[in-house]
Amino acid sequence: MSRVALVTGGSRGIGAAISTALKNAGYKVAANYAGNDEAASAFTKETGIPTYKWNVADYEASKAGIAKVEADLGPIDVVVANAGITRDAPFHKMSPEQWQQVIDTNLTGVFNTVHPVWPGMRERKFGRVIVISSVNGQKGQFAQVNYAATKAGDIGIVRSLAQEGARAGITANAVCPGYIATEMVMAVPEKVRESIIAQIPAGRLGEPEEIARCVAFLASDDAQFINGSTISANGAQFFS
Repeated sequence: MSRVALVTGGSRGIGAAISTALKNAGYKVAANYAGNDEAASAFTKETGIPTYKWNVADYEASKAGIAKVEADLGPIDVVVANAGITRDAPFHKMSPEQWQQVIDTNLTGVFNTVHPVWPGMRERKFGRVIVISSVNGQKGQFAQVNYAATKAGDIGIVRSLAQEGARAGITANAVCPGYIATEMVMAVPEKVRESIIAQIPAGRLGEPEEIARCVAFLASDDAQFINGSTISANGAQFFS
């Protein structure tokens, strides 16, 4: 029987590539999304992957959405916490609302996504938790105190979960993408994009599929002894 995978933020950008890669690897995939109904519908039509709408910042909505996924597809074996937002501003101009919105989605959203599936994983003695962090969670970034804090916190989450879950056959790992050629990055002015690429020794942006392959590996049986680790996929931009 195929294992079931849930990908939050799974209908666009890196999340869409992850959802597709896991489906191609034989998983039954559910892709969560927060608000873009049109993009989610187009993604399902193109890939055949069902999409489920809820806000990961809301625990009860996450719990209900996950219950719906499990009712439709079966118990979740692999959870990829990918959903994330930015609300960038220099720290002296950052509002409490900008801080809290990012914390609620990028950090608390990981708790809200993993916590409901954790008991089932422990009971079945198998689970894969994969959190999409960021190079900016490793090195920090101007005007991203909120975002960098959450992405650094995500790494702390997986390192702790790895220790709790190891004896139950659960692994927890993080992937830290660098700058990836997503719709959001490609929409920035060309000069800004060129300045970003100039900081990357590989001389290019990463592709969403390159991050997806990291996730597919961590979800596989081949990665069962990799636990509490961070995979940096950034074209040699930063080492940690």
